Amino acid sequence: MTTNLLDYDAKGLANFCAEIGEKPFRAKQLLRWIHQFGKADFVDMSDLAKGLREKLSILAVIESPQIIRDHTAEDGTRKWLLSVGAGNGIETVFIPEAKRGTLCVSSQVGCALACTFCSTGKQGFNRNLTVAEIIGQVWLANNALKTDDSDQDSTSNRAVTNVVMMGMGEPLANFENVVTALDLMLDDHAYGLSRRRVTVSTSGLIPAMDRLRERCPVALAVSLHAPNDALRDQLVPINQKYPIKELLAACRRYLQAAPRDFVTFEYVMLDGVNDRVEHARELVKQVQDTPCKFNLIPFNAFSGSGYKRSSSESVRIFRDVLMQAGLVTTIRKTRGDDIAAACGQLAGQVKDKTRRTMQTTMAAVK
Repeated sequence: MTTNLLDYDAKGLANFCAEIGEKPFRAKQLLRWIHQFGKADFVDMSDLAKGLREKLSILAVIESPQIIRDHTAEDGTRKWLLSVGAGNGIETVFIPEAKRGTLCVSSQVGCALACTFCSTGKQGFNRNLTVAEIIGQVWLANNALKTDDSDQDSTSNRAVTNVVMMGMGEPLANFENVVTALDLMLDDHAYGLSRRRVTVSTSGLIPAMDRLRERCPVALAVSLHAPNDALRDQLVPINQKYPIKELLAACRRYLQAAPRDFVTFEYVMLDGVNDRVEHARELVKQVQDTPCKFNLIPFNAFSGSGYKRSSSESVRIFRDVLMQAGLVTTIRKTRGDDIAAACGQLAGQVKDKTRRTMQTTMAAVK
């Protein structure tokens, strides 16, 4: 059985090289060829000895998820539906901007947390993605976004400058595989991204937040969406296990090691549900001891959601209350909604949804 080298970070590749009788320095060469230059054929790896290339061709492969569908929105946002086997599909979204390109990466096939306003949560949960399936999204996007006339051996034209773990799934419920993928994103021999340019979003799995702080502290975003436990219990059911007070304390602990001096709170704006002035004032009181900024997200509709998007005026008033209290607050620009690539719309294809409970998630973070 061949080994997919996308599953390995630097340490894993060094161990693999040792197992096949090669020197440890070969791992760095392989990292550069695979991740910096996006090569999948060992024949192209010109500074490897011919014998090693032949050995690798027998023992290993470099395989990312396969593209099922590829859509580009009117605003340039690009979404791929990727096959991860057994009829399952995940979605990855690239958001181009003037000075950066952000890739929204999935971590699970579906999601077990069942947040009521999220299309992914409605799809159910099948399994965690492997390291190769997570980092393979970055590998694939950089290759797919290269222009036809660009230097295929150059790293300067890589389109992905920022990664947000905000696609399908709860990243911290797939902790080990996500952190290994993060290590590759940060490795100077792979993608060389700074910790400030890599963001993990979580619904609030506190034990895993503490582990991430110790293991690989990147920028942190927290899906808050409500100013009190009663409402958040309804919108984000994991709050019943980890309520807001405990979550905010975990955020403050995280900031001791974080590359940024604030946590970003994501707050989807739901008409008549969580968007009133009193909600904004309650939020101000909740977070007064937690260095943070708010990202207000217009709700992106999907079939059967039961929610409506807050009016522009309601969002503006809500923002103004937060800003008048000294909280940095932005309103997220909706991108790619014409191809269902906007926040909360990713659905993919999830087979065998019988595992749609929080039991798997809770076991992963204990």
